[in-house]
Amino acid sequence: MDRSRLARLAVMLAAGAVLCGCSSSGEKAETPGLQARGTVLTTVKPTRQDLTNQISLAGKVTINPVFGIVAPVDGELRYVDRQPSKTAATRPMWVASVWDDGVPRRVEIPKDSILAGRLMDDRSDVTAGMPVISARYAGYGIVADIDSAQAYRIAGAVKTVRGQITNGPGPFECTALGTIAALPAGTIPEPPAPTATPGTAASDAPGPIATGDAPAPGSEPTGLQLVCTAPDEVKLINGASVTLDVVTAKASKVLVLPVEAVAGIQGKGKVDVVGEDRTRKTVDVTLGLTDGKVVEIRTGLRGDETIAIPGPDLPTAAPGEQGQPGGKG
Repeated sequence: MDRSRLARLAVMLAAGAVLCGCSSSGEKAETPGLQARGTVLTTVKPTRQDLTNQISLAGKVTINPVFGIVAPVDGELRYVDRQPSKTAATRPMWVASVWDDGVPRRVEIPKDSILAGRLMDDRSDVTAGMPVISARYAGYGIVADIDSAQAYRIAGAVKTVRGQITNGPGPFECTALGTIAALPAGTIPEPPAPTATPGTAASDAPGPIATGDAPAPGSEPTGLQLVCTAPDEVKLINGASVTLDVVTAKASKVLVLPVEAVAGIQGKGKVDVVGEDRTRKTVDVTLGLTDGKVVEIRTGLRGDETIAIPGPDLPTAAPGEQGQPGGKG
């Protein structure tokens, strides 16, 4: 009996030890921890591809749309004395010059347009690409508003524009006019007042030569917009909706990264290169074209680096400072 009791007691003690061992092991199990702060989890490699800077804009058919003409170079702006007219120019018309180191460069409004206003004061210092003249196209044009996010993608020269009128003609080539920059109000100076000769009453002094045209009021300010004209054979109806497909540039086999990996959208940018130890190093890059999904990397990378997503944060400009346009992606 004693041996039997001792055997049962030994079995019970062994079972208890097993249970205790299980409980102890369970208490020591740990939940997998999070990665250390700052560890890079998502990365990408640069790739090469053909790239087209292409944007879709919503526009409308408009009668006599206003567009801007820019200064061709840096220099001093000098206007040509032109009387207001309602008659469209039959050939490019000289309206101002920009003088650079003693050399004048002409500013002209294109054929089939009318001088609408001066956008700067005479003898102003201007920079290349600054709107200095507003012109009014004589006839139907197509006007598409542009938001600030699109402006820097269209800031380069527009290569091609194709239009499609909703439930109407198209697609067709649309010829771009002037610049996309927003325009201030354009002014037309009053002609000089006649001066009386000695012995002649002022009321008898000869007035300005009549041209048959009423004085032009100048042009209204505009927002960012693209203005283009359709071929003559395309029937246009004022107010009709138009979709414009705009291509500003093309490039072949260029190095690209997703926009999420890049800080900045034009010119200078930054990316975070990931090292073998998974740490980030921010490097400067030169940016080129973008299609909204990827952006061209012109300089700053070899092409075999590992790049972190998201890209680095641009520093916040101090109060009163002007920051560079662009941001992450």
